[in-house]
Amino acid sequence: MIPFKLWALLHSGAHDYALGGVVRPVARFIKTEQLSSVILLAATAAALIWVNSPFDGGYVDFWHTELGFDAGLFEIHLYLEEWVNHGLMAIFFFVIGLEIKREVVHGELRERRKAALPVMAAVGGMIVPALVFFAFNGTGEDGRGWGIPLATDIAFALGVLGLLGRSLPAELRVFLLALAVVDDIGSILVIAVFYSGSLNLEALGWGALVLVGMVAVRRVGIRSLGLYVILGLLFWVAIEKSGIHATIAGVILGLLTPAHPHYSPAGFRPSMETLAGRYETAAAEHDEPAMSATLVEIDDLTEGSESMLERLERQVHPWSSYLILPLFALANAGIVLSGDALADAFSNSVTYGVIAGLVVGKTVGVTAFTYLAVRTGIAALPSGVTWAHIIGTAMLAGIGFTVSIFIAGLAYDHPLSEDAKIGVLVASIIAGVGGYLFLRTFGARAPAKQDEQSAAP
Repeated sequence: MIPFKLWALLHSGAHDYALGGVVRPVARFIKTEQLSSVILLAATAAALIWVNSPFDGGYVDFWHTELGFDAGLFEIHLYLEEWVNHGLMAIFFFVIGLEIKREVVHGELRERRKAALPVMAAVGGMIVPALVFFAFNGTGEDGRGWGIPLATDIAFALGVLGLLGRSLPAELRVFLLALAVVDDIGSILVIAVFYSGSLNLEALGWGALVLVGMVAVRRVGIRSLGLYVILGLLFWVAIEKSGIHATIAGVILGLLTPAHPHYSPAGFRPSMETLAGRYETAAAEHDEPAMSATLVEIDDLTEGSESMLERLERQVHPWSSYLILPLFALANAGIVLSGDALADAFSNSVTYGVIAGLVVGKTVGVTAFTYLAVRTGIAALPSGVTWAHIIGTAMLAGIGFTVSIFIAGLAYDHPLSEDAKIGVLVASIIAGVGGYLFLRTFGARAPAKQDEQSAAP
């Protein structure tokens, strides 16, 4: 008898199995992000309660526990908070790198005309918030936080869309996801260029050597995931020592991950049918070694017919969403909300710059640049998506949270970083609630007619 796994492979459609589809990975990604938003919200609430409770001293002491190791060639000693922000968040940014590459190779950013809309929307959603922030803070030391309102927290944004259910077109979620991917690219470049320290050329050289080794290993056809993990860790250490923020290592590794399967999808079905026949023959003859050897070949074929990018995204993304991001929130969202802290924050232009940049800048920037793209003929609104949907989605793009808090910690030292984080928290609440109410009021009722694509917002 053919094993159930093999029977399923032969009857589920070889082409779909081999490619993994384009729709399924996106749907899986969106579902994971929506569930992640609930866990992330719980972790944020826990951090806020902890740091504003009588046990607040334990919060600071815990996250400032020093951990390190000495491996001979290098040693690393970091606070527990830094291990989260530099180490675990590198895995989060690795997933972002995978997400970017998937969208560029297989998704919404592959075709120029389809990519134009989210690219233009994201560009507007970065330029306008930065200008709004500069308007409040100038270009001096206070202006260092201009990168804070550039980010969009895709988990929370998709989570809010999920609350509205099927009253919104599915194309709107894909648009928001593509917009957030381009947004991530911008945020990553900002972190790498403007929020990294002085460069250590020796460490950079070691990092480049490791990358060359990874490319060479890939070229000779080695697919051992364990080997890539070891090389990836070495690369992370080199980047951590180089002065470039260590999370950039995750992005680079994600972008280098192969996006195409090792075996040609066209040959999947005939190869699998040959192996199925061989397995049936061995089973009929009760030849256990031949059956085991054939199953090994089947596993190799099925694994090699799925791209490493899709496999890693499927395996790592849940860990990133359900564990790493909540830990990041627990370590970084511990914002003191006492009367004095709030009074200090709201007497500071940085706080107002962050709030205005995320709430006003994102809404205006995303909407205006989307309108510009449609009016100039560069792009068209997706089917069923109206201007009410675009405005509501632009408001949700102002939920900066995760990456905004991350950049706030890079841009400022305490206590200014705390003021910026309060601004991020307030802005994210306003953007989330405002976007939800707007879409619930106007988006669900707006008629989904194609001729509205040319109407002004």
